[in-house]
Amino acid sequence: MAAGAAAALAFLSQESRARAGGIGGLRVPTPVTMDSFFFGCELSGHTRSFTFKVEEEDDAEHVLALTMLCLTEGAKDECNVVEVVARNHDHQEIAVPVANLKLSCQPMLSLDDFQLQPPVTFRLKSGSGPVRITGRHQIVTISNDVSEEESEEEGNEEEEAELCPILPAKKQGGRF
Repeated sequence: MAAGAAAALAFLSQESRARAGGIGGLRVPTPVTMDSFFFGCELSGHTRSFTFKVEEEDDAEHVLALTMLCLTEGAKDECNVVEVVARNHDHQEIAVPVANLKLSCQPMLSLDDFQLQPPVTFRLKSGSGPVRITGRHQIVTISNDVSEEESEEEGNEEEEAELCPILPAKKQGGRF
């Protein structure tokens, strides 16, 4: 479980981490939950684009991890170029081709959890498909709710730290 929480913290933005409280100047991570859901969409001559987006009011961190693009039943032996439209580090919209699939030579492509932050638009730039895109929608949530019992324990720990000063070591006579 600790490894899962550590992995979840890797997805958090600095702003989210700044909200985590601490005891006596030490950072103590608040409860973090990570949910993962299957994602899939299909691009074809009828549906040339698909946009994956999340609600703006949501305080959770969302990541779309793509696993595979593949041609499905009914695909022709033609080049099918799939393009991803997302935002770069400067929050500017960019379009990048991520796959060129052809039934006779490369009908599928593994993307090994290629991670994107929503909103993301997938476009079938050329070809008629159908192209299936699969992956996982990961949601990382930080719980800011602290129960009264936990806050009392934190207060007791702070009081104990103040009441227990460090005393000098006792000298033992006769030994050299």
